[in-house]
Amino acid sequence: MPSSFSKAALAGLLLFALPALAADSPTILSRGGWKAKPPSLAMTKQKPMAILVHHTGSPQKLKATLAAKMQGLQRFSQAKEKLADGRVKPAWPDVPYHFYIAFDGKIAEGRDINAVGDTNTGYDPKGFIQVVVEGNFETEKLSDAQSASLSALLQWLKDTYGIKPTAISGHKDKAQTACPGKDLAEKLPGIVAKLK
Repeated sequence: MPSSFSKAALAGLLLFALPALAADSPTILSRGGWKAKPPSLAMTKQKPMAILVHHTGSPQKLKATLAAKMQGLQRFSQAKEKLADGRVKPAWPDVPYHFYIAFDGKIAEGRDINAVGDTNTGYDPKGFIQVVVEGNFETEKLSDAQSASLSALLQWLKDTYGIKPTAISGHKDKAQTACPGKDLAEKLPGIVAKLK
């Protein structure tokens, strides 16, 4: 470094650069971090314009790692599978959600945010950023860590993609389903109301 470049000048540059680098992004486990396989089929492009919040609809897994949860979700997603209600889910190209929030609040990157998510319910998912929270919130409670991570993720997505709070909703607001479950559905409006 040239001697004419003072420590004060360097400190000033760092202070200027840090907010841009941080951008209030929560810590997110990347696809590479959980060893995602590539999409198995072509996906449709989208422009993110709204956010839809889901629950997994299955019990929270307290002992599995986030990477293992994501790998299991991807295996299920990329295969033709029989659902609990007897319907058969077609093979999807990748995990249906763009972000996954585990019981401990850790967040993982799912499908490419610029690709339309998949659904077993009757609505058009195009334009939605799909966020899923681990648990069956018909019978379980949203953990404090999940609530904090959901708030941080929604704030970051709102700011990054210019999404209005009125464009953030629960799955059941768009389709006939119990998702995102009673507890999360009751808490979501309060979480959205506190976004800056």
